[in-house]
Amino acid sequence: MSWTGPLRDALVAADFTYDRVVELLGEEAHRALGRNETLPGLRATTGGTPLETLTRLFLLQAPVATAAAEAALPGLVDRLGVAGVLAQSVAEVRARLDCRPYAADDHDLWLLSDLTPGLDGQPTRVGADHVLGISSAATSLAQLTSREPVRRALDLGTGCGVQALHLATHAESVVATDVNERALWLTRLNAELNEVGGIEPRRGSFYEPVAQERFDLVTTNPPFVISPATGERLVYRDSGLPGDQVVEHVVRGLSDVLADGGTGQVLANWMVLRRRPWDERLAEWLDPGHDAWVVQRELVDLPTYVELWLKDAGHHPATGLTSVAEYHQRYDTWLSWLEEQGAEAVGFGWITVRAGGAGAHRLEDWPYDVEQPIAPDLTGLLDRTAGLRHLDDAALLAARPVTRVDVRQETYGAAGAEDPEEIVLRQQRLLRRARRADTVEAALVGAFDGDLTVGQVLDALGQLLDRDAGELRAAYLPVVRELVIEGFLTLATG
Repeated sequence: MSWTGPLRDALVAADFTYDRVVELLGEEAHRALGRNETLPGLRATTGGTPLETLTRLFLLQAPVATAAAEAALPGLVDRLGVAGVLAQSVAEVRARLDCRPYAADDHDLWLLSDLTPGLDGQPTRVGADHVLGISSAATSLAQLTSREPVRRALDLGTGCGVQALHLATHAESVVATDVNERALWLTRLNAELNEVGGIEPRRGSFYEPVAQERFDLVTTNPPFVISPATGERLVYRDSGLPGDQVVEHVVRGLSDVLADGGTGQVLANWMVLRRRPWDERLAEWLDPGHDAWVVQRELVDLPTYVELWLKDAGHHPATGLTSVAEYHQRYDTWLSWLEEQGAEAVGFGWITVRAGGAGAHRLEDWPYDVEQPIAPDLTGLLDRTAGLRHLDDAALLAARPVTRVDVRQETYGAAGAEDPEEIVLRQQRLLRRARRADTVEAALVGAFDGDLTVGQVLDALGQLLDRDAGELRAAYLPVVRELVIEGFLTLATG
């Protein structure tokens, strides 16, 4: 009999869930654990309850007494030792895998993965086949992925299977691929542990395991670290391809696996080159027959980027595993290579592609705070773009827009001035987009409540401002289209 079912029963009995662990640790200890510091958590878990034992064992990676482990995992300690989840000594039990509670889509999950490296600053160098658990990148990808029901979904580079578990809640079937056999093993275990069916793990590189197949939704956080592809390779972050070729390969390859109307969503890094706009370069990766929206969320300078990933791999003198001379050599080699490629920074962001359409490509910087999950806005913009494509100017003039309820108008200017120097329309939700507006645009947004057509509002403004109606329509119909695409307005026709 499999041990995953009894393990699940023990986790449920101990109430080992994300919310209960946060409550047990308290805000300060939970934040400290997010910084890889365990002492506050250890101080908060001394009561010996099954919940405290499991938290110490798996999340804080501390040894627990065998008797405490047996109480929290009745009849399972020996079996989990054989399975490679636990390690036993005479009087103590330690975790060999992380088993982490995870709150997803309003229900509780548990994720098995390799142990979190570097807790409390301990020198740790992960193996080449290391499988990450819940990371900030995994959470970001889950938040930007569409949750609309689909028939077939693909989790490209599944890791421990967290995205596949999400996809299984709204896809009839999920294919989860990875080049790392250990990752596929953990994906199978996590599907069993969470009693989730419909996930098919397949081993292979990139799109090879799904050649000639089509999917309604593809989601991926590829191994996108931009490096010279020298030295040892960590499969979870290094593709083996130099630079950002892996992201280009993944984005271009979406055309071969997306069904008509299907959506591909990629979380990625890319090089920003000297004397060339980043959006101009990435636009070349996009299929002219597909609609796409690329959002650059962050721009990182080269030294910061190299330092981040050298430390991630354990190549920092502070670990005690690397000398200063070796660290400097790796650092210098990486920086020199990036400079030879013409890079001046590294961009991070979201790429969303919709198969079919007319090749409407939108690439923009948006480094500001957003509301999560952001998925409704990412797919919504592409939906609105496609919907407007079927409305000519006459149909748009007959439409009855409604201003989104969270849109606010801000005015700026000197105190006592008759007219504002600047008007800003700002969304309070999702992307929280803001745009400058002139008085006509602000008046349009203020007037659209679903009762009047676009034509009626523009004609009324023409009379009020003593402007030619035809001129006003020609100037502001494109503005109305943009307001709809950006989500300031929704359309009600008829």
